[in-house]
Amino acid sequence: MKESAFLDQLRTLATHPGARDFRDDACVLELGTERLVLTHDMLVEGVHFLPGAAPEDVAWKLVASNLSDLAAKGAEPLGVLLGYMLGAADDRFIDGLEEVLAHYNVPLLGGDTTAGGPPRSFGLTAIGRATSTPVPSRSGARPGDAIFVTGELGAAMMGFEALRDGTGADSTAYRCPMARLAEGQLLAPRVSAMMDISDGLLLDAWRMAEASHATFLIDGQAVPIAAPEERRGDALRWGDDYELLFTARADPELAIPATRIGTVEPRGAAPLYLNGEAITSSEGLGYQHAA
Repeated sequence: MKESAFLDQLRTLATHPGARDFRDDACVLELGTERLVLTHDMLVEGVHFLPGAAPEDVAWKLVASNLSDLAAKGAEPLGVLLGYMLGAADDRFIDGLEEVLAHYNVPLLGGDTTAGGPPRSFGLTAIGRATSTPVPSRSGARPGDAIFVTGELGAAMMGFEALRDGTGADSTAYRCPMARLAEGQLLAPRVSAMMDISDGLLLDAWRMAEASHATFLIDGQAVPIAAPEERRGDALRWGDDYELLFTARADPELAIPATRIGTVEPRGAAPLYLNGEAITSSEGLGYQHAA
């Protein structure tokens, strides 16, 4: 079963308003005057990291990818829960976990361990506190808004290929991505919609347009990339960059560097236009899991 079909079935169970219809990066629970933001992501050997990857890097990516979901909500991390599959070099994983938790100043609160694999898989639940209300969602983009991204896209793709091919080129962006927590907190009061780019810019833009019942017009040449120009199309479809994709009024005071890459229009014939061409299917736009 494809990931999208499975999620459609789960949505019939996710009736709590905090679940946001399973169309967002995280759930949001209101507790008095506070809003808790919770997310859970997994990493699977051979899918999210190469077999034989350094355990320290796996720990870093596991934490950073989950904290990136909190960043998209403008949330301040409160702690994490770890789901860990025991195996080789567990001590090195702990060393990496200690480093990444210290970097983000996030406490480990608990979790679970099990035996299994190969392949090994790891899960993490990240808990945060919203720093701004309303908490940004994917569904708030409105006609007339501009579309922005932080940073450059394609660095993770180039890093993956360097590791896979053993070229010795810099692979840091793929192995140890950075969660844009500070940027997300600064942007949260200023955006109409926001999410992190984990599965590819075009696929994630499609998802945001669908959630917002709008059409996104994206200028592919305007997107800043960290890859050769001939790989631009690949950079727009590759995931793992964990930059922020967001919409805001066309002349905002963003408080952080960001690049405008398009415009939000009323919903038309397709949710996404790339360089003026309608894209009517999400197939091939980015990474989607399939059974």
